[in-house]
Amino acid sequence: MNPYRVLIVEDHPFQHEYLLNIFKDAGCFRVESVWDGESALQCLARNHYDLLLSDLMMPCMDGVQLIQKVGAMDNPPALAVMSVASRRMLVGVGQLAKNLGLNVAGLISKPVQAIEVLRLREFLDTFIHQAKVICAGPPSYSRETLLDAMKKGDIQAWFQPKKSLRDGRIVAAEALVRWLHPSLGVLLPKDFLADIERLRLDSELMLLMLNQALSAQARWRRDGYEVPISINLPTHLLDQQDLPDRLKSAVINRDARTQDITFELMETSTTHALSNYYAGACRLRMMGFGLAQDDFGQGFSSYFTMLSTPFSELKIDRSLVHGCVDNESQASALESIVKLGKKLGLTTVAEGVETASELALLRNLQCDQAQGFLIAKGVSVETFSALLRDDGPAIPKVLSA
Repeated sequence: MNPYRVLIVEDHPFQHEYLLNIFKDAGCFRVESVWDGESALQCLARNHYDLLLSDLMMPCMDGVQLIQKVGAMDNPPALAVMSVASRRMLVGVGQLAKNLGLNVAGLISKPVQAIEVLRLREFLDTFIHQAKVICAGPPSYSRETLLDAMKKGDIQAWFQPKKSLRDGRIVAAEALVRWLHPSLGVLLPKDFLADIERLRLDSELMLLMLNQALSAQARWRRDGYEVPISINLPTHLLDQQDLPDRLKSAVINRDARTQDITFELMETSTTHALSNYYAGACRLRMMGFGLAQDDFGQGFSSYFTMLSTPFSELKIDRSLVHGCVDNESQASALESIVKLGKKLGLTTVAEGVETASELALLRNLQCDQAQGFLIAKGVSVETFSALLRDDGPAIPKVLSA
């Protein structure tokens, strides 16, 4: 494998030499270094780099100004930022870079440790591979191909477990779409969801996911397990004023219960009329469905939306969970969100949990549920059945007198 080409921007002599040595020890890097932002721009204009690693606090042109200029380039490298500044400052700069369309490989507190350099290499391994796939040109699927895949059952609902942070048992699941392509293998949403949206097949997809979720629930129920399931609902679909009725009919026709299905309102779209949003949300809850604020803490989600919509569940975005153990401000924000959710009577669910320390912190904050790769990734209905059995025997229902 060819070494990754890295440009380091650092104005302090000791740090300059230290960084060159730590990258050399890590291997797989071809490193160049400059002392200021202006020199960095000249290098970037002449050569291609896989990664730009820049300090923030520099004279003349600071790191923020450099990032703004790099963001205007046609083919910028991935970016990593290092600084002695606060974690909050680093996160803010990271958001700036992301909004400029840059791929942020790392936000690193100085002094840079060897493990951070290895993480940069891991990021580049993934980033460069994805770039090659994109350059090769992802296939564009036709309406007929997608509908045929849905009809044949090749496009399926897989399930990611949600575990209780009280007793560690599986208490619910989120339905995630997968395509078992006959020649390409298992495709993730990023491989075909854009075509689903482009061809306006998201309503058909959601109904497919609902029906497959109901089938999965029936299967698990025969084994004694009651598993509520969450399903993504693109918010713009609430412009279809009969949508709640159609969803309720789909559930009733399967002899299932609306209270066992929660719809997660997604921020990737919105309704044409705000009144349709509130009408649809209220009618879904009136029919007994659960309703979740998805990805709270990211994008346009707000406290007002949470307060003014009859949600039953609050899903905390992975961007607030990742790194919360090492970031006091982030941990405090998580604590405030969990407390607010509890005061509003909402089930709080943390997404994207990847480490045992994150799980421990969330448990300490009394978050209700967690999901993420630490617990399990999305799996087929058969594999989920095995996870339920491994979790322990089904808890018998308590019959009321």
